[in-house]
Amino acid sequence: QVQLVEYGGGLVQAGGSLRLSCAASGRTLSGYAIAWFRQAPGKERDCVAAISWSGSTTYYSNSVKGRFTISRDNAKNTMYLQMSSLKPEDTAVYYCAQGRTPTRVASIYDYWGQGTQVTVSS
Repeated sequence: QVQLVEYGGGLVQAGGSLRLSCAASGRTLSGYAIAWFRQAPGKERDCVAAISWSGSTTYYSNSVKGRFTISRDNAKNTMYLQMSSLKPEDTAVYYCAQGRTPTRVASIYDYWGQGTQVTVSS
């Protein structure tokens, strides 16, 4: 059974930075695409970034492009989301996910973390 656990959420002021981590157990991340999604209250869960198993292909939503960076360390079985220039509208629960291809489509991902809250104050 694959387990994904997110770390690093919290409260930050607008303009600040946070780094989210997601540690995998039960199966290696190597060979699989990974992604970060977020869900704000009353809104759908949207993909903010995805990366292929090799790191050669990435996807970023327009809302975070240039501010967020997704990365992975296959040796540590861990993925990251570096978030900079944070805005109040980035406030959401952030989820990591593991799947077959680096897509923004949530149904492609087989395994999900439990989520970590990110709150950006104005």
